[in-house]
Amino acid sequence: MPTPHNNAKKGDIAKTVLMPGDPLRAKFIAENYLEDAVCYNEVRGMLGFTGKYKGVTVSVQGSGMGVPSMGIYSWELFNEYDVENIIRIGTAGAIADNVQLRDIVIAMSTSTNSAYASQYRLPGTYAPTASWKLLSNAADAAKAKGSTFHVGNILTSDTFYDDADSLAEWRKMGVLAIEMETAALYMNAARAAKNALCILTVSDCPLKGESTSAEERQTSFREMMEIALETAVRL
Repeated sequence: MPTPHNNAKKGDIAKTVLMPGDPLRAKFIAENYLEDAVCYNEVRGMLGFTGKYKGVTVSVQGSGMGVPSMGIYSWELFNEYDVENIIRIGTAGAIADNVQLRDIVIAMSTSTNSAYASQYRLPGTYAPTASWKLLSNAADAAKAKGSTFHVGNILTSDTFYDDADSLAEWRKMGVLAIEMETAALYMNAARAAKNALCILTVSDCPLKGESTSAEERQTSFREMMEIALETAVRL
């Protein structure tokens, strides 16, 4: 049955879904990489498509920005549409000194300043972690492409404009990059006993004052898209 946020029917969505934050990036992937792509969702402009990549059925859908939006869309995909694997493909700001503009970051785990985990009433601090099956496949795909990539801990932040100016503090702890959605994805996957991974392209280096354009972030980060698609066909 459709949800308040997704008018797809059961069976319209593949077992593996790529989730960019930007729905226009989902459209770009569908138009440039998927065969026989069909749009299954347009609610709130959060476009979703299903098609085939190298003969494997794959879906791609936007998640929107931030933990709450990712929390809604990934929860529904896992729990209402029987999706088994979600691969977030997004942009990030580099924190570590050795991470450069346009590098690939594969999130093994994510720290966060979000209170999303409070709903689980855990007697401690939860550590959101990627699924090994997806992580190992993505690393193999990145190696095969000859990509410059980093695997490690990232930060999921609730704030884009950070009044505390805290990135230097996270850098001390070896955090590679900052983004705004992955903690919710990894927690939803854990709670649903499903699989999740985040693959990021570094779009800016806030501690160095470097950045890419909005157009480049929307359409030209093909390396990340191709690694995610190759990860999907390895499942």
